[in-house]
Amino acid sequence: MNDYIKATFTVDPVDEVQCDVLAALLCEAGFEGFDETETGVVAYAPSGDFAEEKVAEALRGFEFTSRIEWIHEFVEGRDWNEEWEKNYFTPMVIADRCVIHSTFHKDYPRLEYDIVIDPKMAFGTGHHETTNLMVEQILREDMRGKSVLDMGTGTGILAMLASKCGAKEAVGIEIDEFAFQNTLENVKLNAVENVTMLLGDASLLKPEMQFDYVIANINRNIITADIDRYAMVLRKGGKMLLSGFYEEDIPVVLASAAPLGLTELLHNVKNRWTILLLTK
Repeated sequence: MNDYIKATFTVDPVDEVQCDVLAALLCEAGFEGFDETETGVVAYAPSGDFAEEKVAEALRGFEFTSRIEWIHEFVEGRDWNEEWEKNYFTPMVIADRCVIHSTFHKDYPRLEYDIVIDPKMAFGTGHHETTNLMVEQILREDMRGKSVLDMGTGTGILAMLASKCGAKEAVGIEIDEFAFQNTLENVKLNAVENVTMLLGDASLLKPEMQFDYVIANINRNIITADIDRYAMVLRKGGKMLLSGFYEEDIPVVLASAAPLGLTELLHNVKNRWTILLLTK
């Protein structure tokens, strides 16, 4: 089992928006699991990826007036499914059509789309606004017979949902090896045979790889850095679903998208988090 660093951040005064911003910044510092508390955020990072300098750099991007104090401790690898079950992962229903649950859940509704995940420390249980927004939009789209790319796939929820919505193929790319192994397990749990998972980043994308949909629920900086590669593999007339950033970040993302022939179709917002739908 992988060992982790548990970092406890105290935000004073604390509020939900500031905790969300802090979590987004910590994603860029290598943290991949979060739990909001009454006093701030508890974040988890693989021990091999943790560096205090990265945290310090992330905190310099925190532009609010709240004061942040933090401590960290080493956490020996454990049964993360048990931790999620005991603490905060409960079945999630989205748009009354999709239920996301784990193997240890017994009481959940039977809906049109059923996604089984054992999340361990990979991001994407459906509870965060960005995953929720993505699931809702995928349910609105016509995925039948389409090819789908899911960048930063996390637990694999979005790629697997696309498959269950009729996509002919779905490819998920994940940079974190532990999350990647977790995603392979989730694909097997859902018996989706047309979902392929790749370990790596946007450098894996080649011009001959063409998709009808490109999905990326990561963060603004990674999206703007890699959007040219996303556009390269998106067919003309295809759609790009982007999330992992705030509504006020939309102009920044659109500025990166416009020179690539990408235009906005719509965007939706939940608690400042947004999803942006583009077409090529």
